[in-house]
Amino acid sequence: MQEILILIIEFFKTGLFSIGGGLATMPFLVEMGEKYGFFNYEELLTMLAVSESTPGAIGINMATYVGIKTTGIIGGIVSSLSLVLPSIIIILIIAKIIDKYKNNENMQNIMEYLKPISVGFIAAAVIPLIFAIFSDKSHLELGIYLLLIVAVIFIRERYNKLHPGIIILATFLVGLLIDIF
Repeated sequence: MQEILILIIEFFKTGLFSIGGGLATMPFLVEMGEKYGFFNYEELLTMLAVSESTPGAIGINMATYVGIKTTGIIGGIVSSLSLVLPSIIIILIIAKIIDKYKNNENMQNIMEYLKPISVGFIAAAVIPLIFAIFSDKSHLELGIYLLLIVAVIFIRERYNKLHPGIIILATFLVGLLIDIF
C-alpha cells in the first residue's frame, strides 16, 4: 500500500511539473529510480526504448511500465492516472480562460520560454545517464543504444515530417547490425 501511495504522489508531481511532453518526465523518473530503487539506469533506458517504439504517449507508457513493475496491474493504472490527473485538472480550470488570451503576446512569449526549459530538463536527465554508462566499459553496448536513441529523437525533432515507420525501420537495422557485430 505504501508503494501505491508513493506512485500516486510521484507521478502526480511528475504530471504537474513535466512541461514539454513525455521526455520531460525523464528527470523525475531518474530521481524516482534513485530515491526509491524502483528501477536502475539500464531499466530506465529499456523503458524509454519500449515507450518510444510502442503506440501511445511516452510519459503514459513509462508510468504504466513503472507502476506494473513496482506493484502490478493496479500500480500501472494508478501511475498512469496520477500522471494525467494534473493535466486534466489544469485543463478544466483554464479551458475558458485560454480562449480569451490565446492571441495575447505575453501568453505566446511564455510558451516560447517553456520550450528550452523542457529541453534543459531532458538534458539534465540524459547527461548523467551517458556519464554513468560510459564510465563502465561493460555497458558500452548500452551506451551505443543510448546514443542511437538520442540520434533518433534528434532526427525526429529536426525532420518532423519524416514517417515514424522509417525511423523504426532504421533503428531496427542499426540495432540488428550492432547485435551481429
